[in-house]
Amino acid sequence: MVNSNLKFLRTRQGLTQKQFAEKLGLKQSAIGAYEERRATPPLPCLLKICQVFGVSLDVLTQKDLSKLPEKEWKWQMPRREVLAITVDSTGKENVELVTQKASAGYLNGYQDPEFIAELPRVSIPVLPRNATYRAFEIKGDSMLPLQPGTIVFGEYVDDPNAIKSGKLYVVVTRDEGIVFKRVYNLLKEEGRLLMVSDNRSYPPYPVKADDILEVWSAKGFFSMKFPEPEASETVPADHLALTVVRLQDEVRRLKGK
Repeated sequence: MVNSNLKFLRTRQGLTQKQFAEKLGLKQSAIGAYEERRATPPLPCLLKICQVFGVSLDVLTQKDLSKLPEKEWKWQMPRREVLAITVDSTGKENVELVTQKASAGYLNGYQDPEFIAELPRVSIPVLPRNATYRAFEIKGDSMLPLQPGTIVFGEYVDDPNAIKSGKLYVVVTRDEGIVFKRVYNLLKEEGRLLMVSDNRSYPPYPVKADDILEVWSAKGFFSMKFPEPEASETVPADHLALTVVRLQDEVRRLKGK
């Protein structure tokens, strides 16, 4: 299936094998071998094809592109809407706080300036003023050691393609709502993001490109709860503290004599 799809993409673009190879950074002989089914493209080559021609890896490897309407295989990033913001009396952008209670309404009102204006605001002097920020109260324990109720401050990401894999983001999605995760960017290769929890008891899951409403890059957090130490760290620390106290008592006892 992959071999025939390569030829379909090449001829659809009106490219010779040489031109197609140059576009992908390959040798013409490799393209010939792929199209004639004498070889199968390795994964790095497939990912490059996905990126150049805007097709997901699943479709490229499992579907016959020649039998599908373009809209069913041609992946495009959905059009980004204008971000709704508010400003204070001096013209500076406010930092609105989306609480857990307001998170459900945010999915419907995130583009409505009147809804955004009703959100509580927080002042964070240390945040640079050359970007747009929003604060989100996280729920659940999927991102431990950050506790439920922690407020994460995010910088608005205009283009989700700019997401850096392995970094922390608040992602507003149609189906999952507002989620705070470690994100891996597979948009160009597969048309989706991979959401990973720091608490490994929660399995990773994908979010499709057209499910993304907003993306905010995590820049800091505030919490009224201090992170709890790992169980493996607690026992040795407590044991050491107890040992120190007992040694101090013994020193005092010896000095008393």
